[in-house]
Amino acid sequence: MTPKKLGLIPLVGLALMISQAGTTTEALAAPCPAVTVAKDMGIKGKYPQQFELAEFEKLANCKLTFSENPAIGKLNSRIVGNPSSLPPLAERLPDEPLVVAPYDAIGKYGGVFDMLSNATEAGTSDLLSTRHVNFVRFSDDLATIVPNVAKGWKWNDDFTQLTFFLRKGHKWSDGAPFTAEDVKFWYDNLNMDTNVIEKAKDYLRPGGKNMVVDVIDPQTVRFTMAVPYPGLLAHFATHFGQGFQPKHFLGRFHPAINPDADKLAKAAGFEKGYDVVNFYYGQSDWTDVPSPMLKDPTKIAKLPAAIQPSLESYITVADTTEGRHYVANPYFYMVDTAGNQLPYINEQDEVYINDNEVRILKAINGEYDYKLQSLSLPSAPVLMDNAEKGNYTVDLAPEIAGPTFAFNVTSANLEKRKVFGDLRFRQAMSVAINRDEINEVAFFGLGTPKQYVVFSPPPAFVPKEMLQYYTQFDPKLAKKLLDEVGVVDKDGYGNRDLPNGDKLVLNLQFATQGLASEVVELVAQHWTNVGIKTTSKEVTPDEFRSAQSANQLDVTMWRKSQPLAIILGNPELLKPPFENYFGVRTGMLWAEYIDSNGSAGVKPPEYVYQLIADIDKFQATVVGTPESDKIGARLVKNMTENLLFIGTVLAPAPIYHRNALKNFPKFKTASYEYYRTYPYRAQQWYLDE
Repeated sequence: MTPKKLGLIPLVGLALMISQAGTTTEALAAPCPAVTVAKDMGIKGKYPQQFELAEFEKLANCKLTFSENPAIGKLNSRIVGNPSSLPPLAERLPDEPLVVAPYDAIGKYGGVFDMLSNATEAGTSDLLSTRHVNFVRFSDDLATIVPNVAKGWKWNDDFTQLTFFLRKGHKWSDGAPFTAEDVKFWYDNLNMDTNVIEKAKDYLRPGGKNMVVDVIDPQTVRFTMAVPYPGLLAHFATHFGQGFQPKHFLGRFHPAINPDADKLAKAAGFEKGYDVVNFYYGQSDWTDVPSPMLKDPTKIAKLPAAIQPSLESYITVADTTEGRHYVANPYFYMVDTAGNQLPYINEQDEVYINDNEVRILKAINGEYDYKLQSLSLPSAPVLMDNAEKGNYTVDLAPEIAGPTFAFNVTSANLEKRKVFGDLRFRQAMSVAINRDEINEVAFFGLGTPKQYVVFSPPPAFVPKEMLQYYTQFDPKLAKKLLDEVGVVDKDGYGNRDLPNGDKLVLNLQFATQGLASEVVELVAQHWTNVGIKTTSKEVTPDEFRSAQSANQLDVTMWRKSQPLAIILGNPELLKPPFENYFGVRTGMLWAEYIDSNGSAGVKPPEYVYQLIADIDKFQATVVGTPESDKIGARLVKNMTENLLFIGTVLAPAPIYHRNALKNFPKFKTASYEYYRTYPYRAQQWYLDE
């Protein structure tokens, strides 16, 4: 059962008032105005909707006093491993907290934020994004990068060094100091240690070489790259992988940090220290791997805490196969303009339901507070029809990534591999799709038929003709191309067969988290209409991802595309298998060949090597220059003309929230690409029942 939303406490008049200087009298002499986005009172800082403390006090000519959530002590007592008693708020906040202007009003403390996800590690990024933090983030204009965990940054002239300035006095959720050492530990001892992460991500090795992370002082850390890497800042502004981990906590079990790591691990029931590090960190920079509470709760008693400390706004206190529960971080580093420590909402409750129809029914009944992920446009009419009765709001916002299909060009079935690898086959399957019908039937005419061109929205360097490349509905051409490939009806039973005479059946597995079932059904029918037999089956996101990564699917499908800013910091869309585990991929054996230096897998065609070389050059070139635009256009033409991924229709998507959820803005996009709610500062949402 989801806890009831009780105890919403107005912040006005709270007794606990602690000034930065340590005396209440001084602060009350010049109280700070409760600045909001709606009423900024003429107080505007360097960055939109937020201030550094000294900046705010100077602009407002005031001294900010701080107040805490009166329930924070009880919430802290539920964090397994935290000290039972909390120090005063002045000792928990950084010396330099981030001051946040709420959208509409100073909020109320209390309540439980209810949320639905699909399953563990499936459909969870929505809720993850509400508590997520990183060095920086994009503001809600999706154009301006603003401070977050870091209070500032500085580039050198050629974009080979990025320096972050951290907040003095910032603390982890267990009260330990957060410093530049935690950044170096994250890079050197987790991401670059093959005992923890077997293969480092490309975005952490620009130019194919490791970065150097230097601790300048406790609040200053510098990244040095072998090549210019101007996209690194935007990467940290959008990516789920946080650039820091608690050295004081994980380091005690890391043999490179603590000579007694293995001894400590054995005392806790593990074979070696690395086993404990992986037990907590999960061998991945994905921040939502099952916690020790779900992995093996019997081992927690001998470990220092149920989960590793975090800088996020909420901390996990329960983790089961049915869902998770979180409480507010008592050491969180943000305050509002009235000095109240964020977040406002006491708790988060996450329930797993993979059935889309059940999720929609619960939305209609007002059983959760917010949802973006896994909602698609076909569900919008029934949601909107019941909005008044359910006391919720549904907004439509543009998506960045549209439904995209890919054929498995390294299929384990060698006959299918030959066919899927033939460009004429992929051209045929693209023009067999009736995108106008998809737009009208699935998206109510609100979408735009488009080919997949990697970048979305398309920058000026994208050749206009690429946007509609092989998107025309032309079943006659599709049949002609299939005939040329040798995919014809050999046995006379009405369906096309493989060139060797084997039956050709496309087994379409899909997850509604990735794209709407209506789109899959229409595309399946379009391919059937040109003689390609198809079957379709809805599976869970985990089932789809596992089968895709195991090279077991005929066709892969999910939403796909990213903005220019993100591609500048992350090359994965242009290197085999052209996406991470959570997106739509193809060419798994190409990736294996490249990763193994040719000792395993299947050698890719030459155009793939050109893509790899060009994305490395593109990321090392200053964006907007003629050289950058030239490389970008070549990337688009190379990827699009080879149709490794086939685009369909880009349409808006619904965003749902209960009307009791306040300070909730209109989203500029309904997208994962900017990490869901991260630009919209969910820590200042509050519940007003």
